[in-house]
Amino acid sequence: MMKRQQFEPDDIKAVNNAVAMAEEVVSNFYKMSEGQWLSRRYDVKTLVDLSPDEIVDGPFAQIIRYEGQLKELSLGSSAYDFYKICLQDHSILCVLKDSPAMKLFPFILYIVTHELIHIVRFSKFLQNFEASSEEKMAEEKRVHENTHEILRNLQISGLPEVFKFYHLWRKPFDGLRDLEPITEIT
Repeated sequence: MMKRQQFEPDDIKAVNNAVAMAEEVVSNFYKMSEGQWLSRRYDVKTLVDLSPDEIVDGPFAQIIRYEGQLKELSLGSSAYDFYKICLQDHSILCVLKDSPAMKLFPFILYIVTHELIHIVRFSKFLQNFEASSEEKMAEEKRVHENTHEILRNLQISGLPEVFKFYHLWRKPFDGLRDLEPITEIT
């Protein structure tokens, strides 16, 4: 089994701060109260906490949907969707190594904001988790546009470099057909 590079303790601090900020900006964008936000069932994990089947090469993150149920309730109607954002440390660190202008905090902020938007859209039934490849591609474009809209006015060092990195996702949809297909929601 190949050893993949993991976040260092200082990286984890930046990840935690980026996750907290992403939760705040997405909650504000969708005008969700704290109670509504907390009712969204998800978690964000890094490579050290992922099972082998949650690790992929290529995407920076993936969302996996699990079915959750409270232990004290055995009725099928009490089941709920639980989403796990699986950050792929090795893929993220590879980009940072190859792109010195990119910094960890703004890159993670973009990635987690993007994934949280997906979860909100799944939860509000604005997008089907089990969509076709073409629908997933269209959804990726929408979510990249929303991510940019949410983050564009934030004054965060390194964020313009992240926007530049993702600029192709904000071009007309037909231009995306020339890109390689996406198999996972990233």
